Formats: sequence, C-alpha cells, structure tokens
Amino acid sequence: MPFLFLKYLQPTHYFRLHTKKGRTVFPRIDLLPEKIVKYLKRDSSYQSEHAQDYDLSWQAIQLGYVGDAGVYQHFETVSVYDNYRFVRRYFHGAWVLYVLFIRLLSFKNPVKELRAWFNTRQVRRFQEFSPIKYSEWLTFDSILMDRNPKVSIIIPTLNRYDHLEHILRDFEKQDYTNFEVLVIDQSDNYDPDFYTNFNLNIQLIRQEEKALWLARNTGIKRSKGDIIGLSEDDVRIKTDWISAHLKCLDFFKVQVSAGVFYPDGQKIPRERSFFAIGSQFATGNAMLYRDVFKRVGLFDRQFEKQRMGDGEFGMRLYLADLKSVSNPEASCVDIKAGTGGLRELGSWDAFRPTSLFAPRPIPSVLYYFRRYYGNVAARWSLLRTIPMSILPYQFKKSRLMLLFALLLSIMMLPLVLFQVGKSWMLASEKLKEGPLIDELER
Repeated sequence: MPFLFLKYLQPTHYFRLHTKKGRTVFPRIDLLPEKIVKYLKRDSSYQSEHAQDYDLSWQAIQLGYVGDAGVYQHFETVSVYDNYRFVRRYFHGAWVLYVLFIRLLSFKNPVKELRAWFNTRQVRRFQEFSPIKYSEWLTFDSILMDRNPKVSIIIPTLNRYDHLEHILRDFEKQDYTNFEVLVIDQSDNYDPDFYTNFNLNIQLIRQEEKALWLARNTGIKRSKGDIIGLSEDDVRIKTDWISAHLKCLDFFKVQVSAGVFYPDGQKIPRERSFFAIGSQFATGNAMLYRDVFKRVGLFDRQFEKQRMGDGEFGMRLYLADLKSVSNPEASCVDIKAGTGGLRELGSWDAFRPTSLFAPRPIPSVLYYFRRYYGNVAARWSLLRTIPMSILPYQFKKSRLMLLFALLLSIMMLPLVLFQVGKSWMLASEKLKEGPLIDELER
C-alpha cells in the first residue's frame, strides 16, 4: 500500500498485496484521464510529491475509480510526517493515537514520532465525499445481455423455507428470464414438494451433510450456465437483480460483479452507494463468469462451518488479476434470519466465540490471514480487532465504549490470550493440511 502506516490499520486488506503479475490496485496519477482527476483534490502540504500523488491515488480508489490506467507496481518510502498526515486525513482520531502508541511500543524514535504526530495535529479528516459518476451507465446498451447467456443461480438453504419462499418469489419476477435456480437443500425437515409451487426452472439438490461450501461447490459443478449468480436464502432482491449484474460485467468489462447488501429497513450505506473496485467478496450477492472458477478453483472447504470463505475466494480473484466491481445497482436486502443457516453451525460471528473457552477468532480467520498475509500481519490484525470484539456491535461507534472495550480486554487478558492461542494452534493445523480446493473441470 502507498503509506506504511496502513499495515497497522488495514493489515489484512486485499489491496495491501501485489497481484501475481506484480501489480497494485492504485492508479498512477499521471496516467489517469482528466475526467477522473477532476474529482480528486491534491494536498500540497505533504512533504514529498510522491506522498501527494499517493494520496490522490488513494482518493481515486475510495471515490470509485474503475478503469484501465496504469497502476503503481511499487511505492517510494515517504516520511513519518507524511504517514501521520495521511492517517489523520482518512481515519478517525482514535486510530491516529493507536498508530502512535504502536510506533512508540515498537521502539521507533520517540522524538521523531511525537514531533510528526504533534505537527500534524491541525490536519482535518477528509470529508469531501463526491464519488466518481459513470453517466454512460444509464444509456449503456449491453451486448452481453443481447446475447442472452444462460445464468445459473446457486442458493444453499438450511431450515429456512419461510425465508426461501420470499427470495424464490423475487426470482419469479426477474426481468431477465434465461436462468436456472439450483437450490442445495440441507434442511432437517426436507420437503421437495415445497418447490413445486414456483414458476421457476429449479434444479433441486438434496444434501445430507450440513456444509455451506460443499453446497456452493456442488451447485457450481451441477450448473449449466456460462455465468454463475450467487445468492442466499434470507435476502430480498429487486426485479432487475440479474440484469443489473450482467450489465455491470459488460459495462466495466470485468469478471465479477459484487452486489451490495444493506440491512432490512435501511438504505445502502453511503460508502457502498457507487461503483468501485471491489474490496471484498460476498457469496450471498455476486455474479461471475463460469471460467473464473476454472482459473482459481472452487471454494476452500477449510472454511466449512467457520468463517471468511468468501473473503479467501475474493483474495484468489484479486491475486489472479480478475477485477471485481462493487455494484450498488444489484443490491439486496439482508434479512438476517434469526434461525437456520450459519447460525445453526455455530459460527455466525468471526471474532465473538460462542462459549468462554472457544477459540477467538474462529480458526479459519487466522488460517486465511496467515496463509496470505503472513504471521506478522495476522498479529497486527488481532491487535486491531480483538479489543473491539469484546463488546457488542452496537457500541462500535461510541468512543467511550471503545475505551471501555480496551480496558476490558486488558482485564480479560489471560482468557483472551488462551482463546487466541487456541485459535492460532487450530489455524496452524489447517495450514499444515493445506487448502481443500476442488477444480472445476467443465
């Protein structure tokens, strides 16, 4: 990443790594078209011109640049002052203090650190949020949609017939009609007659084992479409969900359209309300070409009954230079069903254990972090996330409660160390065994 301090704040972010072709995601400012540059604002108060350019490149990605301009393949080292300036511009003040403490505890020159931190105290957080607009989207005539490709929708389900009915009704209303729906049913009260009530091309697959990633892999293998859509049994979609994904694939000439989730009763979050290079992959709302699975393999079953299998798959896409676009036009409402699905498999949350002596985080999380980012980055991630996992989600935006979480973490340190150590050990076993990734042969 362009600024060193991001290794403390985003230690396990896709964009920290170079792809297998040695590329980063960050565009070179001198190669960006003027219509993109006009959205960016140069900060001439950085000490180096490199830092100014890297800041602009960061802005371009945050504001939704998706294009083919040349990217940085390496970054020049910038000063400690410029690093503090960058962190103050784009992160909450509490994280600036976090970085300072980390730097001091890491035996960095305290005089240099404190001076840079103090001299940037007047820097205000960047609030001018004007995302890049793609005006051609509204009038774009998709050649891909004109070809009318077969789309295969994969939906695993587990004990959620009441919710599954709603999403299947939504698929009945799609304005794009050349698709099949593969439902991989793992329910205890398996009811094949349930599926006769829908006017859909449903391929029903009964799976006795309760295993999400096996279900998705089986659905992909059994599918007939050239394009794969991934959905869930507890979401709601609009009538143009399929066509919006297809249009995105064609408009941006990318391999993956990553749809946006938002909670029931709310709106799409502002930071996800515009097109952007996908910084995460969610298997509950995505569409991609079948050939993608031939290139990177299917889902890793090391994540079975655990967490972050979709994040790991997204990492493989990124490393293979397969571009993904976050697509707000293909949004879906996340119902968050209170029963069924992952809730029954005991791994609804990656960082909050279900019992006192359970591992924290779920071992698959550390398996993923350590495999791709290394042990050092995994430890930085633990330091950043574990204290916040002590408290419920609703307290995350409260400074007072975050401080309380830190103090509580210190008080609970022996227990937390036991939980983390157990997770680390179990992750080591996964790493020793290696990935369990099948290939897609046809």
